[in-house]
Amino acid sequence: MKKEKKTHALLFLLMLHFTSARQSDYAPYFYDNGPSSTNGNMALFSISEDTPVGTQIYVLNGTDPEEDPVRYGLAFEKGSTEYFRVDPKSGNVTLIQELDREKQDEISVHVSITDGRNKVSSISYSAIQFTDTAPGSSIYRVQAVDKDMGSGGSVSYYLQTSPFTKFTIDGHSGILRVKPGETLDFETTPTHFVTVVAKDGGGKYKGKHQVLTSTATVTINVIDSQDMPPYFVGTPYFGYIYEVSVPGSEIYTVYAKDGDQGNPNPIHYSIINGSDGVFDINSTSGCITLTTFPSLLKNELYEIKVKVTSPNNELQDYDVTTVTVRVVDLNNHPPTFYGENGPQNKFEVTMYEHPPAGEILRGFKITVNDSDQGANAKFKLRLVGPSRVLRVVPQTVLNEAQVTIIVEDTSGIDYEKGPTLSFKLLAVEIDTPERFSATADIVINLLDTNDNIPKFTSEYYIARVPENSPGGSSVSSVTANDPDSGSWGEVKYTIYGSGSDLFSINASSGLITTQPWTSLDAEVRSKYNFYVKAEDSEGKYSLAEVFVTVTDMNDHAPEFDEVLVEKTMIIGTPVKIEAVDEDAESPNNVIEYSIMTADPDNAFDINADTGEIKLKPYIKSMEIVQNITKQKDCKWSVVVEARDRGSPSFSTTAVVNIDITEATPLKGPMAAFLMKSRDNPLKALGMVTFIISVLVGGTVLISTAMYMRNSKSNRIMPARRIIKRRPRDQQPWTFKIPVIKFTNPGEKFLITNPESSLQQETGSPRLKPPPPIAPCLPPPPPSNVRPNERLRAVPTISGALASKGSKKAKSSRRKEGNISSALVSELKMKLEQKIHENNQGYY
Repeated sequence: MKKEKKTHALLFLLMLHFTSARQSDYAPYFYDNGPSSTNGNMALFSISEDTPVGTQIYVLNGTDPEEDPVRYGLAFEKGSTEYFRVDPKSGNVTLIQELDREKQDEISVHVSITDGRNKVSSISYSAIQFTDTAPGSSIYRVQAVDKDMGSGGSVSYYLQTSPFTKFTIDGHSGILRVKPGETLDFETTPTHFVTVVAKDGGGKYKGKHQVLTSTATVTINVIDSQDMPPYFVGTPYFGYIYEVSVPGSEIYTVYAKDGDQGNPNPIHYSIINGSDGVFDINSTSGCITLTTFPSLLKNELYEIKVKVTSPNNELQDYDVTTVTVRVVDLNNHPPTFYGENGPQNKFEVTMYEHPPAGEILRGFKITVNDSDQGANAKFKLRLVGPSRVLRVVPQTVLNEAQVTIIVEDTSGIDYEKGPTLSFKLLAVEIDTPERFSATADIVINLLDTNDNIPKFTSEYYIARVPENSPGGSSVSSVTANDPDSGSWGEVKYTIYGSGSDLFSINASSGLITTQPWTSLDAEVRSKYNFYVKAEDSEGKYSLAEVFVTVTDMNDHAPEFDEVLVEKTMIIGTPVKIEAVDEDAESPNNVIEYSIMTADPDNAFDINADTGEIKLKPYIKSMEIVQNITKQKDCKWSVVVEARDRGSPSFSTTAVVNIDITEATPLKGPMAAFLMKSRDNPLKALGMVTFIISVLVGGTVLISTAMYMRNSKSNRIMPARRIIKRRPRDQQPWTFKIPVIKFTNPGEKFLITNPESSLQQETGSPRLKPPPPIAPCLPPPPPSNVRPNERLRAVPTISGALASKGSKKAKSSRRKEGNISSALVSELKMKLEQKIHENNQGYY
């Protein structure tokens, strides 16, 4: 039988004694760091038998209470093998001999520490005991030596108290036994530590009685016995068979341990059920293998019962476990798209634009398939392209599905945005590490519809045209776009609206021109606006507004009312001459005045902007005037030019005859006031304003009083009463409301007859108004009137309405005065009310 090396622990028991002591000097001591430490006093120290020679295995470590330097030592029993060596200064312990547990399973060694005066040493023991040791059996004998004589040299033994100890010791012999009723179990506690106390009989030392003790720790290693069955480790077990497996492929390897770990026995594996003849197991290694091809397997899941035994086990116990084997698919097929004729990676359809949302695109016949099984055949579908235009159903597929494409955003399927839509249809596996995928092109060819209206590039257009441009001149050009194709995208332009009769538009190009017979004049009308319409072949249209401004050209010269103007000038007061330019805009109609010639010369200045002519500042009296001119009548002839600021500039002249005179002196207090205030014009202006305010206030009070008085009178007194039966064949009477016209505020209570007004406008002399005419009688009363009943009088109104003609306007530009509509309405209401009362009284 081949020798097996085993690793065991060599444990040490320490027994301390003092070689010498002095009352004032304390001995050094070792640190006790426990069994797992690698430094201290080597208590409970263990070493593996396969430790290489030369390895540092431990460090002796201690100290001296007086902090004196310490040195370490090792000593072995005479005739025994020295396995260790220690460095006296550092305490490093080194292995110097090869270990073999089969030859020697314990090593006894003395360790010592000294400070040069005191030396402390310890000796170690190691004991080995079997698991099945009977209670009360002797395990080991501990022996302590005391060199004193008499009672001081007698030694007794006892164990330090521990509630869990399984051992007892004979106090005289030092024999260590298993406590009655206790058993040792390797599987529960493979090692026990027992502290033994050795005590002498005591005696006097330096006049005092003292008892000395020493302790040692005994390490008891329990040797396992064959009493535990083997067992499986790492259950449950799962194995897999892939579609590429072959006979002999390893499926799974089970693993078991013998229950007796201290001295384990070999174990044996076997299949007892569930293999169906397609699995085999190695009895020594526990490796389960396949014996056939996966394609011949009838099941997808197998549960194999495996048994493990230990032939050398005294109890012949065993363990059984289950190995679950699943036949799994290998992910070796990517998803694939299919059309009506087999695998296909491009699908195309032709359709009209703007299908309704939610419509299924039935032109596509798409199927997707993954030939793998289970999770390997699970994948997702998605469309890559214009966002949220189409969606695909289903989104998750297992093995195979029919692909449906649905419209989600109808505005995205627009021919005008592009006649072709392209998408990528992706199928990507979900739960596989390979993440196989497939791609197919989705192409949609769109057919156009008339879904757009022509749209102008602007909501309005602004154009400027020089006046007097020849007919057919270009005004502006409008543009409307219709993105539809074919005849639906052809735009026809028309023009309409107020002011459009002077313009025309080209139906195809949108060019706006003036009519051939039109000549625009800014002085007649300078602003035009009208609408243009853009319409497609089906009548869909849009509108835009065009604003045309006729720019003024300087085509009129300034004109005076008269070529020869007579003016009288009072010294100190200017006279004004005015010309009119019929041009429409500045600067063409802005006039500048200048004096061309004067006879005599150098007597007048003229304001270039207003046309006011005044004497030179030094001419302040008639005497100066008479000194300048030889003419006694003091008349001047001045040639004044009026010139506009247009380009080119036009001008005209007029001769102004000016008769110069001096103001007549004023009399009375007002004249005196004005004379005093001539040097203070603001004072004079304030006085004039005050007087005007008083006059206006008085006029308002008088008018208010007259209005209040008239409002209290609700009827016009009749001039006479006429009682007359109206003939049956007489026509119903009518009453004409006089026309009332006011030309100035002072005429507000004058009524103008239409006939007299017409005569006044034609210049005829004012005629005397005709006498009043009574209105026609109403129809006779009903026939049921009693004969003897007195007929009621019908009141009538007669009177003369005075009229006053208006003066003829000097200029056609002067507007008529405002009409007081409130007074007219009031008078009409009173007259109608009176006529109604008369009619009621008649009936």
